[in-house]
Amino acid sequence: MAKYDIIMIGGGAGGFAAAIKASELGAKAVIINGGLPIGGTCVNVGCVPSKILLEVGSELYNSQHPRFKAVRNEPSSNFDFETAIGEKDELVASLRQSNYIRIAAELKIPVIEGRARFISPQQIEVAGQTLEADKFIIATGSRPRILPFKGVDKVTYITNREALSLSRLPESMIVIGAGPIGLEFAQMYARFGTKVTVLEKEKQILPLAEPEIANELQRCLEEEGIEIHTGVDIEELGEAGNLKIVTARIGKKPISVRGEQLLLATGVAPNSNDMGLELAGVKVSQRGFIEVDENLRTSAPHIWAAGDVVGKTFLETVAAKEGYIAAGNALEGTKKAIDYDSVPKAVFTDPQVASVGITEEEEMRRLNTCACRTLEIALVPKAMAIKETRGLVKMAIHPETQVILGVHMVAPMAADLIHEATLAVKYKLTIDDIVDTVHVFPTMSEAIKRVAQSFKRDIATMSCCVE
Repeated sequence: MAKYDIIMIGGGAGGFAAAIKASELGAKAVIINGGLPIGGTCVNVGCVPSKILLEVGSELYNSQHPRFKAVRNEPSSNFDFETAIGEKDELVASLRQSNYIRIAAELKIPVIEGRARFISPQQIEVAGQTLEADKFIIATGSRPRILPFKGVDKVTYITNREALSLSRLPESMIVIGAGPIGLEFAQMYARFGTKVTVLEKEKQILPLAEPEIANELQRCLEEEGIEIHTGVDIEELGEAGNLKIVTARIGKKPISVRGEQLLLATGVAPNSNDMGLELAGVKVSQRGFIEVDENLRTSAPHIWAAGDVVGKTFLETVAAKEGYIAAGNALEGTKKAIDYDSVPKAVFTDPQVASVGITEEEEMRRLNTCACRTLEIALVPKAMAIKETRGLVKMAIHPETQVILGVHMVAPMAADLIHEATLAVKYKLTIDDIVDTVHVFPTMSEAIKRVAQSFKRDIATMSCCVE
């Protein structure tokens, strides 16, 4: 029976980050990978392949809808859906090899393929072997959550995983769920030429986003021809011939939507089932997420957990950070924690959505008061110059100290722009710290400075570079 200092159960970002930390500390380690190919969700069925196809859709859409009069649009017949899927597959395979398989080999950390199951607090069984370790990191990730809609077991549906590898471009698609995944795939396929209808149960798309941000993004998506319905109660799923049928209600109004493909984007479920966690003394929540303390330690003192299976936030970057910290806490006895308020998040629609820190609602809950300002991207000179004026930036500050507590935006390149705001939230900068910092002109990043300035002056009456 092989014995290790630490075993990483999960071969995605969390598991690999933990393995890298273990290697740095000289620990004898092994990675157990079951389910998705090595690399986990991000490189295989998440961030990487979806962003490749989103960029394909963006290039296709922009070529047909030029912003400048001097640029003539290209015919849509230039698009080859099968080639786009094939190119995506090639890039994913290349990144899986270079970023995971190669790294594990260079670190001399073995990778065992198979689903691990605890058979005692210190032992797991995988691929016919029994392995023992002093410490464990569980980073088994998540999978698409399928809600128990009436008829779901009788209809052929897809999740984001299958939507990345369709053999043929559908003429129409129904997307249930208007969170980040649902909206990214809705716009992706709409730009490929599919007629897309989005159905969302909550009163707004991106239910966790600031209402102004969600409303502006919905306006932008609807301008591109995506049909969006919110406040939808799904009554039944059905199928007739090659069409999927969703019967629903919006308030008292019945609706029926038909589409060639039905994409369920209704959240994620943790990969914590059938692992024998009860034999290891690891507690899970009612929804199956592994319960951890602020140091990512589970109810079993020798086991830590990281990534989607913990359910703090579903981001590859957070999974990696958690995995690295968990391994350090496990092997060094440290008690490091993550400040989740300073973790940036992004949705890769066009325009993009990005946020960091707390919302206005959360500020009201914590302080019973708020100080917020919203700036239209149209007031940023660079946006006017490049004719990309869609979007908003909203900033929440502490009403007394003027420390920046949260920044939320829907804007071109928002996922890149959010990092100045992230540093502001992380290091508790004030609006004066941002205003006093000279920014390059003209840039989209001036949006952060301008929204900070809006707390003290009327931006609409300000010249370009005024402090």
